[in-house]
Amino acid sequence: MSKKPDHIKQQNWDDVDIPELADDEFKRMRPASEVVPGIVDDFKRSRGRPRKENPKVSTTLRLDPEVLDYFREEGKGWQTRINEALREYVASQR
Repeated sequence: MSKKPDHIKQQNWDDVDIPELADDEFKRMRPASEVVPGIVDDFKRSRGRPRKENPKVSTTLRLDPEVLDYFREEGKGWQTRINEALREYVASQR
């Protein structure tokens, strides 16, 4: 039996009645992927963001303070606005 953690009250600890598993019970256990494969597959697919076809690349860019202030003044999304401005510049150069 495990030791009661200090942050749990003794009454709450005593109210829990979960017997330890016997060896034969351990032997009968199967992985969740065998018992409920659909649920396990759904869980695996739902984690994280979907991958993008053309993910952005993280980089370090040094900008003049007044350029950075200009984009930040408009609030949230300032990095996206800088990306759009640079994209427009690239398109105009082609």
